[in-house]
Amino acid sequence: MDFELNREQKEIQKAVRDFVKGEFKKDIIETLIEEHAYPVKIWKKAAELGFVGIHFPEDYSGMGLGCLENILVAEELCRGDSSVGTCLILADFASEILLRSDSEDLKAKWLPPIAEGEILCCGAFTEPDHGSDITTVDTTAVKEGDEWVINGSKIFITNAGPLAGCYNVLCQTDPHASPSYRGLSVILVEADRDGVSFSDVGKKMGMGLSYTAEVNFKDVRVPTTNMVGKENKGFYQVLEFFDESRILVAAQALGTAQGAFDRALAYVKQREQFGKKIAQFQVTQHKLADMATKIETARLLTYKAAWNFDQGRIDPKLTSMAKMYAARTSVEVCDEAIQLLGGYGYMLEYEVERFYRDAKITEIWEGTKEIQKNTIASTLIGKLK
Repeated sequence: MDFELNREQKEIQKAVRDFVKGEFKKDIIETLIEEHAYPVKIWKKAAELGFVGIHFPEDYSGMGLGCLENILVAEELCRGDSSVGTCLILADFASEILLRSDSEDLKAKWLPPIAEGEILCCGAFTEPDHGSDITTVDTTAVKEGDEWVINGSKIFITNAGPLAGCYNVLCQTDPHASPSYRGLSVILVEADRDGVSFSDVGKKMGMGLSYTAEVNFKDVRVPTTNMVGKENKGFYQVLEFFDESRILVAAQALGTAQGAFDRALAYVKQREQFGKKIAQFQVTQHKLADMATKIETARLLTYKAAWNFDQGRIDPKLTSMAKMYAARTSVEVCDEAIQLLGGYGYMLEYEVERFYRDAKITEIWEGTKEIQKNTIASTLIGKLK
């Protein structure tokens, strides 16, 4: 087994670190946080450098690289700043459903502007009454001639807002299917279509820079050619997407944990108490050792899941393990980072409290930690007679 990144992957890491150093200015981020503003300029710069959609083919303005390269970018961006980094790594959210489909015309039309930072992409799956249960969907799409007429509501939709360009909407297209998830389809809906509206969900615990909205579809008409992939295969498309996106969330969690650790380590090496550096106390050293070990374990799981995906293997157990463990690690490491900084850790100026608040979402979106445990356990046990 080779645990070494290749030359190109190391160069990508360095390029992202240089970008973070040059663009993630603390005063600029503080202003964005105060104004709850999306980091538009940083997003567009990241897209210009090829960090958005790096796993898209070159024909679609990508770099033709894989899942592993994509999560290396994500890790470094979130390490630089948990809030800004998350906005950037999710700028192309759910575009993979389109990317992995056979809808060539839609891919040619929508993937380039996503990669080039012209629009944000959205995945509209979660509904107000169903949460993690995507087997049950109330949003309907009824075929009328050469159009689909869509009605319904989606909640907690990332990127939904003024910069959104398109929504990949999970709809019930066959109301008679049994079980019902066999009648679900993914349909691309342009954000500026008549009948599409959104409303911000309000203030959140973390992710204050990211757009999160409820999206409503009222008699929205789109051409039948907006079907992404095959009709009534949407449930399976979304599940396959989760097997990729959960690795991205694991990388988000990993980067957030590493960023909090970096800040805590720098602090304890310069802060003095009782006549010596805090880092000289054994209790501090043990905390650092535990934090570093958890991070490295999460990194190995996350990298393995990404590498495995790039080999053409879909392993829900492994992706769920990576997502669940990295997310828990992120929350625990950020918590300890605050503890090491003491009272300063509680202050906005020292950032780790924001990393902590941002970390928690990794245990919730793309399937809660309980959902991940269900997936892991069901794979281990198999079907019981």
